[in-house]
Amino acid sequence: MSDVERDATEPEQEPEELGAPSLSAAIEALLLLADEPMSVVSLAQATRQTTDEVDATVRALAREYDESVRGFELREIAGGWRYYTRAECSPLVERFVLDGQQARLTQASLETLAVIAYRQPVTRGRVSAVRGVNVDGVIRTLVARGLIEEAGHEQESQAILYRTTSTFLERLGIASLEDLPPLAEHLPDLADQEDVLDSVAFGD
Repeated sequence: MSDVERDATEPEQEPEELGAPSLSAAIEALLLLADEPMSVVSLAQATRQTTDEVDATVRALAREYDESVRGFELREIAGGWRYYTRAECSPLVERFVLDGQQARLTQASLETLAVIAYRQPVTRGRVSAVRGVNVDGVIRTLVARGLIEEAGHEQESQAILYRTTSTFLERLGIASLEDLPPLAEHLPDLADQEDVLDSVAFGD
């Protein structure tokens, strides 16, 4: 769709009033920010345009992306519109995601995972005390990889507890935590570190 054709579907409105160069640009910006599909009504309210004008512009954008075979598409779903990667790009996307999941964990991640595996459920503060370093970033990485998950809160401190997931067991090729090798005795005994652990845990 040419710029001239697209402009014909858009109302005449000053960029300053709209807050964007054009209605199509405004809709693109809003849809890129949205976490959920946005309805035509929501888009119309945000851009201060009529639903007819917004609907026509959204559909024109969707046609333009399809005709130019972009790497993404604008899809109408669940009563709204949202961007998705184009189906024809799925092999590339799947390869990229799998490569990222299969990337090797760092030494810090492996050590943190080991502490959680043998001491679970355990708080971030207690893992930090065992390792002697801050593990906030490592915890986020392990959660994002699907290897650990939240398991409620510690009763006294209300700090978040973490445990390993079924994905962790699958990656290790074991059926349950009972199949883990007997390494727990090599980790510091949490019972011997109560003063340090409690002060750190209450800081979570």
